[in-house]
Amino acid sequence: MMLTDAVYKRKNRKVRILFLAKLLAYLAIVYFNLDHAVAYNKFPWLFRITNALSFFLGANLVISLAWILIISWYTRRRLNKPVEKDNFMLGLNRISSVLNTVFFILAVMILFGIDLLKFVTSITIVAAAIALLSKDYITNIINGLIIMFSDQLSLGDHVKIGDYKGKILDITLFNLVLQNDDDEIMIVPNSLVFTAIVVNQSKQNIKKLIIEFELDRKLTFTPDQLEERLNNAIRAFESHYAKGSFLLRTMEIKKDHVLFKLQLTLPVADKQLEQQLRRTLNTEIISIAEKGV
Repeated sequence: MMLTDAVYKRKNRKVRILFLAKLLAYLAIVYFNLDHAVAYNKFPWLFRITNALSFFLGANLVISLAWILIISWYTRRRLNKPVEKDNFMLGLNRISSVLNTVFFILAVMILFGIDLLKFVTSITIVAAAIALLSKDYITNIINGLIIMFSDQLSLGDHVKIGDYKGKILDITLFNLVLQNDDDEIMIVPNSLVFTAIVVNQSKQNIKKLIIEFELDRKLTFTPDQLEERLNNAIRAFESHYAKGSFLLRTMEIKKDHVLFKLQLTLPVADKQLEQQLRRTLNTEIISIAEKGV
């Protein structure tokens, strides 16, 4: 759920206060470095600590300032609507986290006296080899960022990606986290979004209920009789699904049984209503399979 305006503004205010606190800490460390440089002759370890802190805080301040400016611009563009669960916000947070992690690692290296220039030079070839070996992960990361900064898929959307169906709970740099109708959590690689057929039912603002079933050919019935029986079974719900959307199709006729596909459209995605309709129809189909029409 999206945050209310009041909660979002309060959170945004905390971000700015935290930024000011980090700025004051950074200025205090810089002042200490300039005013107490003599102390480093006695305590060289203190120089490494303050140098690492100033490096990390300086980088973090630049990232935070960029985050605040971009979010302020984006919020105004969206007419001050909360963007807490927006894909753009999600992607920006992921990038900020990655950059902060990188600069934290570099700061730790400074703390232990490692020369960053020599280190970067020495790992260039190794980094290239790692990139080649982990190209699938890099592809997933790039695809994840593309998904985050697009409006095709969003948190809370009900989607079908290849053979996977469910509600999007999270979008990470590596995968999508889906929750299906049985409340099972599925992890789908981001690369699958660009190689499989994707159906976003939430963007269509509709939800299709589909049931496939088989009936023994020994049962005496016609498709029209079967359709009338199933349609009557959900007559009480007719105001909750699109008028005229009920459709029963004969998919395949085999030696011993007939395969049918039942489909109807819900105006909006309603999990509880879908479960009730599915249960009612399944009960009726079982009754027909046991006793016939």
